[in-house]
Amino acid sequence: MTQKQKELGAVLLEQGLVTPEQLSAAAEEETRTGRSAWKVLLESEVVGEKDLLKARAVQIGMPFADLDVLVPSEQAVGLVPEEVARRQLALPLGVEEGNLVIAMADPRNHLGVEEISQGVGMPVLAAVAHRPDLLAALDKAYGPGNGATNGAPGAPVPSMESLHVAPEAAVVAPTNGNHDGAAAPSAIDSFGPDDLPMVEAAAPSQTSVEVVEEEKEPNLAEFLIAVLEGHGSDLHLTAGLPPTIRVNGELAPLKGYRQLLPKDLQEIVYSMLTQKQREIFEENLELDVSYALPGKARFRVNVFQQRDALATVMRLIPYEIKSVDDLGLPDTVKEFANLRRGLVLVTGITGSGKSTTLAALIDMINSERAEHIMTVEDPIEFLHKHKKAVVNQREVGTDTYGFGEALKRVLRQDPDVILVGEMRDLETISTALTAAETGHLVFGTLHTQDAPQSIDRMIDVFPPHQQQQIRVQISGTIAGVVSQQLLPTSDGKGRAVAAEVMVATPAIRNLIREGKTHQIYTSMQAGAKFGMQVMDQHLAELVKKGKVTYEMGLERSHHVEEFNRLVGKG
Repeated sequence: MTQKQKELGAVLLEQGLVTPEQLSAAAEEETRTGRSAWKVLLESEVVGEKDLLKARAVQIGMPFADLDVLVPSEQAVGLVPEEVARRQLALPLGVEEGNLVIAMADPRNHLGVEEISQGVGMPVLAAVAHRPDLLAALDKAYGPGNGATNGAPGAPVPSMESLHVAPEAAVVAPTNGNHDGAAAPSAIDSFGPDDLPMVEAAAPSQTSVEVVEEEKEPNLAEFLIAVLEGHGSDLHLTAGLPPTIRVNGELAPLKGYRQLLPKDLQEIVYSMLTQKQREIFEENLELDVSYALPGKARFRVNVFQQRDALATVMRLIPYEIKSVDDLGLPDTVKEFANLRRGLVLVTGITGSGKSTTLAALIDMINSERAEHIMTVEDPIEFLHKHKKAVVNQREVGTDTYGFGEALKRVLRQDPDVILVGEMRDLETISTALTAAETGHLVFGTLHTQDAPQSIDRMIDVFPPHQQQQIRVQISGTIAGVVSQQLLPTSDGKGRAVAAEVMVATPAIRNLIREGKTHQIYTSMQAGAKFGMQVMDQHLAELVKKGKVTYEMGLERSHHVEEFNRLVGKG
């Protein structure tokens, strides 16, 4: 038995609900079979579930509302809409000294308490109630023949004294965006995974109440291992939901874990951050960092604030860097790694695999050429070992103040190859173009969906009077653009990359210089001999090979009629 279970056992003994022999026998059964001691006690009818719940409430100082005795007041019921009460499984009981007293099935539901508190505009005194009793009481209070009372004789309106606990043990004040002074988390958050499981109401066909299995305590390492073992790409941690992972583009909660509370997120997030990173986050309320699970994987971490609680999304970055061939990219993409100068863009929406493609290209250069590679990333994702090349990786916020600041200095660091994690402002784009113009091979990313849009995006960053000059500069430096997206495979076991490739031929350069970027698409369609392809062509190829379904290809196509013609459905 855990320490919390032992403490609960002591309460049961003190209240005379079990004997030492019965408690010892239940503990032995748990050790022998793995079945919860509390489930053993319940199934053997040594103790009832309501008594067990009452004892748990006593153990942590949480008020218990016995709905066989207490009757909600009409005033209290009128304060909370039925939809909110049923969704949060919370029954308004009464108003005492400006506080709303409520009974809840799950005292861990801090967000539910807060929603009610903000809705009624007063502090909330939360008590735990037996779930079947609560469901029946909700039907009586809000259903036909409303059972709420104004306090008629024989119908006791609840007070904190009738709940047998000091008021401060359960007070939750309306926050209006500020948690200061709220005492609820200490009481409500105390129902952890080692506690008595919350009990569910029996289904109509059942004759007894089923006990919900105990849920695990939040553990970051376990969450991240689950992402690895489940072949996931992202871990989402947010208050009010269990940990959630993205697998093949779909989000799914991790089984066996309870909803995360604000205090859980505070502990998890701050465990990943250095003191300096904490200070930066507290000032900006946003932060990008990297985090390693030693010997297994690294993660790109974004920390942010939402509804007065911390939240984070962690993207898996494998230690292994895959080759361009392994990624399923066209052969032309490999040719960009063989260039000695020019600007190569890898573009796509968030989560389209841009960083993975860039890592493959950098690793290819690292393996084949004795050169100096400089990267500026936010944060560093893939770690490159020194192979034939010397690789220096700088992280924004840790090694440098920003992309623009780092690129100003990079030309003095004797680089051959420069990787710019994100080209998102005038200074960064301008410096990257200058670096490519002065004889360096520059790789960069943009959040654009095709080559023409990528060219226009860079030009539009500059003021109108500079744009013609920038067109000329881009036409002379651009070497190629890879625009990509990830699609679920037809077997549902992974994702496939679909890529559009533009190679900067003399014709393409002329179109850029003359401001005719809208004609680039036509040149790419007819540019197969130069290694070019448009997105619809690659999507059609993936469909014909059976790697992705027709429906998925159609959904992601840029031009429906052209795509249907390419797959033979036109």
